[in-house]
Amino acid sequence: MTKLTQSFRTADEIADLIAEETVSPAFENAFTETIGGFRMGYADEPTDADMPLPRAAELATEMAVRTFFDLFRDTRLEGIADRIAWGIVHSFHKVADQLDAEADKAALKVKDLIRDADGSEILTAELEEAQTFCHSLDEARDAVACMRDYAAQTFAAETGRPWSAPRGSLVSSKRTAAVVAATDFLAARRQRGIDAHAPQGPVVIFSGGQQWEDHALLTERLDQIKARIPAMVLATTAQSKGCDAIAAAWAARTGTPLVAFTLNSKFGQRAGFLRNEQLLGLNPVEALVCEGSGLQSHLARLVRAKGVPAHFFRFIDQRIAA
Repeated sequence: MTKLTQSFRTADEIADLIAEETVSPAFENAFTETIGGFRMGYADEPTDADMPLPRAAELATEMAVRTFFDLFRDTRLEGIADRIAWGIVHSFHKVADQLDAEADKAALKVKDLIRDADGSEILTAELEEAQTFCHSLDEARDAVACMRDYAAQTFAAETGRPWSAPRGSLVSSKRTAAVVAATDFLAARRQRGIDAHAPQGPVVIFSGGQQWEDHALLTERLDQIKARIPAMVLATTAQSKGCDAIAAAWAARTGTPLVAFTLNSKFGQRAGFLRNEQLLGLNPVEALVCEGSGLQSHLARLVRAKGVPAHFFRFIDQRIAA
């Protein structure tokens, strides 16, 4: 994605950028109208107005995050640019979550109406209206989630570390069918949620210590793996710094689906070892394990025992001082 070097642009400049540059597939997909009679509330009048221009939405998202880095760079406020940018990404995330909750509530109404359907024109019309409302909320949520994901990528590009939500998962998707039967609609909606939280593809597992400095060593090896396995899904041990943070930033930059396995605190001291077993339960096609704690040593033993092709790195392998 082209990096903007200016923080403030005139309307004409933005129009030129929109005309000259090609929109990314993610925005093209998320900002396509998928339903007629769109409405954000039952009291709203249906509308067939267009979605925002995909390229304009992409530029606006990037500028919203990058502007403060440009504004504060080389000033005494430079150190807080990442906090403001984090909040901007979080605002997209918060709104996407709210829309998701509203759509879930609307889906429950669709389900209730299916159960009560008696073939009458009144209930049939009400069912169609409820389905349209739910689909509208999904469409809006997908657009905001797309902006959230791109804002997070921009944050990672500026800071060198991935943006992470305070809780929950970052997932986004896009329905392609414009009109479906009500029962199929709910089934598709459920499956979409499952697929978003469990990406399909060859799994590569990754784990390493929190004290790790050599970004290039790990990203080069990940690039090599992705070149051989373009559809790979990266599964990590979800630590917020060190190796896992490097891997998460790489995944965001390359558009690789990331599944972060957090510790389940109810298992106490066994939690980390059980997480390692979960990772092996994914039937990975490859593994990358960096020296860290006893948990990484345990994972390395499991990987060897299962015969998974693996790459092991020690602290002394780093090309810079740790």
